[in-house]
Amino acid sequence: MAEAWEQRLREHGFRITPQRQLVLEAVEYLRHGTPEEILAEVQRTATGVNLSTVYRTLEVLEDVGLVTHAHIGHGAPTYHAVDEELHIHLVCDRCRKVLSVPADTALTFTTSLAKDFGFATDIAHVSVHGLCSNCQSLPRDVPAEIDHH
Repeated sequence: MAEAWEQRLREHGFRITPQRQLVLEAVEYLRHGTPEEILAEVQRTATGVNLSTVYRTLEVLEDVGLVTHAHIGHGAPTYHAVDEELHIHLVCDRCRKVLSVPADTALTFTTSLAKDFGFATDIAHVSVHGLCSNCQSLPRDVPAEIDHH
């Protein structure tokens, strides 16, 4: 993997920096992470990195096609590596767990949108909100902060 991302950056005129490597490694480790979550992961080994560096680095990594983002919630975008299979996000509104499911799961829906409305879906940015199976079985008065997974 290291050679591929380094080559991708060089092809686009960017230098290989420790910060870029750390941010990319954090994205891959987290699988889905907001800039703040990525920063926390990076700071486990590099305390001098700040949030603006993470944002700038994510922008570069997205420009060269190494990461992409989705708007899973109302806050900051969530980033993930491009080498993952194309997927949609199932977001539990109670525990905030994000499950990635193959994009083909939505094929009937997106085909219908194209046929009936002439709309081409950018499936990489699709997120579906609801309750995961664990949260559906919990009493309503159990706090959302408790992770039952």
